[in-house]
Amino acid sequence: MSAPDDLDLDRLSPDERSVLDIYTSVTGQDLAEAIPLLRRSQWNVQIAIAKFFDGEGPDPLEEVRAALPESPPRSTRRTQNLMTDDITAQLAPAARSTDLASRIDTQPEEQHIYRPPFILSLLFTPFNLVYRILFSSFRLFGTLFPFLPRIFNVTANPALQGARRNTTGRRPLGPKDTAARFIREFEEEHGPHQIPFMENGYNMALEKAHRDLKFLLVILMSPEHDDTSDWVRDTLLVPEVVEFFNDPQNNIIVWGGNLRDSEAYQVSSSLKCTKFPFAAVIVHTPNVSSTAMSVVSRIAGPTTTTEFMSRLRTVTTSNQEPLERIRSTRAEQTASRSLREQQDSAYERSLAIDRERARQRREAEALQQREEQEAADRQAAEEKRERDLAQWKLWRAQSLSAEPGTEVKEAVRISVRLPSGERIMRRFAPETEMEELYAVVECHEVLQQTDKSTDVSEPEGFEHQYGFRLVSPMPRAVYAVEDGGTVQEKIGRGGNLLVEPIEEDDSEDEKEAVT
Repeated sequence: MSAPDDLDLDRLSPDERSVLDIYTSVTGQDLAEAIPLLRRSQWNVQIAIAKFFDGEGPDPLEEVRAALPESPPRSTRRTQNLMTDDITAQLAPAARSTDLASRIDTQPEEQHIYRPPFILSLLFTPFNLVYRILFSSFRLFGTLFPFLPRIFNVTANPALQGARRNTTGRRPLGPKDTAARFIREFEEEHGPHQIPFMENGYNMALEKAHRDLKFLLVILMSPEHDDTSDWVRDTLLVPEVVEFFNDPQNNIIVWGGNLRDSEAYQVSSSLKCTKFPFAAVIVHTPNVSSTAMSVVSRIAGPTTTTEFMSRLRTVTTSNQEPLERIRSTRAEQTASRSLREQQDSAYERSLAIDRERARQRREAEALQQREEQEAADRQAAEEKRERDLAQWKLWRAQSLSAEPGTEVKEAVRISVRLPSGERIMRRFAPETEMEELYAVVECHEVLQQTDKSTDVSEPEGFEHQYGFRLVSPMPRAVYAVEDGGTVQEKIGRGGNLLVEPIEEDDSEDEKEAVT
């Protein structure tokens, strides 16, 4: 159902929409009536729900405005109050065919009993004993002289008369416990039965009937009336009546109460009960108000089964059509709400899929950028290493010792074959370190250049590692630079060596062998 133009949902704030959803889920009221009621309640959902079930009283501000000469004309909207009769209906009683069923003030479910401290109880124990003795004496005089209580009731203060304690001997309980006690006493007195009494308070039964669009049958009984037992046996417990109560198509909620209980007494006063046993049918009447629960039938005094069933069928049949219309409206609202929820859910799922795809795309782009950055960093590091290596070769070449002349008889003559097939022939002094031999092989290309720089410094932060090793082919012997030593100690007077490149796998095997 679409809202009118002046009730555009787009104009509501998110908080107001949340309050509206909570209110409509509890009451099921149309938006055209729910939004104005919430506005009059200052968007307080508790006040609005209380107004929905209890009715709205007259607005003093509107009455003052109406009394002013410049005030605008009063709205023709009707307001109903579940606690009192409608003023218009009082002025024109012929226009009203039903009475509104009001809620009542019941005892709270949980009562906290105040118990004085032990020391105070001990101090006031003598006064309590004296009070009980005097009270028992007055009761004895009241029994011996019956006219004394009547005289006291006539002459006593009305406030004191209203403060008389409960003399029925029944402990006051909460609404739910009171209903359970009524059902238990009913079974003890009349035996097992199949009447579906609602085990809760009257207000809860009234609210459930309004929410579920059902008929509320209120049954009030007074044990002091002699016709109660016969009416229960001959009318209420007849299988036809019990079957009518239990038929789900009749949509009946049965609530019963004992007049000796405070709640049932208030219900009897509210329903204007004048004769017992008493039964009343209460139902939601949308033609009176969107929140009205009205008494559509009263069955007072002993009635036969035929008369009782006839009146029940008549009232349920005559009020079934308005309830069906409301059920259809609520079903449409529920269906539209469910459709909106499904659409919202589908939209949320689609939005979640789009978000997941966007996240995956962002992650892929970030991964690609990271890989590209790492490749660029590796390339830059490799280029820097090559520049540092070239600078190191120039620096190391200028620090090599000169080749000894022929006059040095103990010079070591070494021939090194490069991987390219080229040979390096060089003489070394006997005390030359093996690292010098490795440096000569590493800087061979620099040594072949004619224009050698002499002012090259060692690159900063560069740790040079030889990527080859020198080996003797036959017999095979490896002359590692890490082993140190002089060329004369390792090779002797001369020798032929080969240059073997060190692969990564070989270096890893060497590290594992060392560890």
